[in-house]
Amino acid sequence: MIVELISIGTELLLGNIVNTNANYLSVKCAELGFSMYHQVTIGDNEARLYEAIETALNRSNIVILTGGLGPTSDDITKETLAKVLQRRVIMDEHSRERIQSYLDRIITTNKIIPKGLAKITENNWKQALKIEDSIVIDNEYGSAPGYIVEDKDKKILLLPGPPLEMIPMFENNILPYLKNLQDKVFITRMVKICGIGESTAETMLIDLIEGQSNPTIAPYAKGGEVHFRITAKANNEEEGINLINPIIDEMKSRFSNNIYTTDEDETLEEAVVRLLIKHNLTLVTAESCTGGLLSGRIVNVAGASDTFKEGFITYSNQAKIKYLEVNPDILKTHGAVSEETAREMAIGAVKASGCDVSIAVTGIAGPGGGTEEKPVGLVYISCHISGKTFISQRHFKGSREKIREHSVVAALDLIRRSILEIYD
Repeated sequence: MIVELISIGTELLLGNIVNTNANYLSVKCAELGFSMYHQVTIGDNEARLYEAIETALNRSNIVILTGGLGPTSDDITKETLAKVLQRRVIMDEHSRERIQSYLDRIITTNKIIPKGLAKITENNWKQALKIEDSIVIDNEYGSAPGYIVEDKDKKILLLPGPPLEMIPMFENNILPYLKNLQDKVFITRMVKICGIGESTAETMLIDLIEGQSNPTIAPYAKGGEVHFRITAKANNEEEGINLINPIIDEMKSRFSNNIYTTDEDETLEEAVVRLLIKHNLTLVTAESCTGGLLSGRIVNVAGASDTFKEGFITYSNQAKIKYLEVNPDILKTHGAVSEETAREMAIGAVKASGCDVSIAVTGIAGPGGGTEEKPVGLVYISCHISGKTFISQRHFKGSREKIREHSVVAALDLIRRSILEIYD
């Protein structure tokens, strides 16, 4: 099955709104095993939209349109598609009643517009129109319904633009419909790696990637991590899993502890918290250049309070001395960004908190402050656990934001590796 995505809205072309719908739908279609060769973004222009729909129907089995289903004159998706298909647009009484109820509820609860002034405007009934012989999908979070339109062997899906409306409609209604179009079952698994760059990771699997047919292996760079999606096409789930498992076993053999999870939904911070809880360990952070980003990632994890006890943000040398008892002579001799200071920060954090594990980060995030000896992007990370201190020196490239984000990933990875070294 070939699917094409058409995103509609001038605001998307102008960059006023980021097209997160395209990202979401691309992932979902890939998971279904559909091929997507084209994505098109069209402004609120009938002639260009007409052409885009015609082109998509000529080269794809499924066309998904998002946006342009609202009540205003520039919402033209339904009307344009009807012209392409040469069908009438007719009133759907079910949608009219549902929209009436939805808008009445909004007016009743409105606290801003004075009573008597708030009313349903006539253009809202435009949303109750449907293309002849289409299937109406109720919108549980807005007024504009979605539609499934079947034309010969083509399937056209119309979804509202706001993601808070589009995603539930897709999950609850469109996804089951699309699954019925699959002639095979597609089983996917994810292998997530950190500590190795994308090019290195791909090189380590190049023979499997070049020789792949079924399952397929696709690498993705994800903010300091590398994810591999393994997808098998099979007659049933059991057959698909049996195709995938030998590939995952081979990847585990090659990547070893660089793999932090094979659970698609598990994040690096969740894997770290899980490992800390497994070994009944408490954690303290000591951050300089990351300024709380590391702690923030950890506390995003449900249940982190069982292991994460406190964090220090010691951005200045004075703070490092005051809270972590970093030796002033070390700061003077080696500087704040050094292996020696990172070590002192990690040991000092354990002493100050009484925790089992500490992680310390100090570096030069830029854009200024770098020297030839210590360039922007130089970061030292230290983990102290069971009387042993692990040090990682990293050199990151990119913006200040990217350097800080990659430092957090590297710090989480060092906690993980240090625990495995000591306990596993």
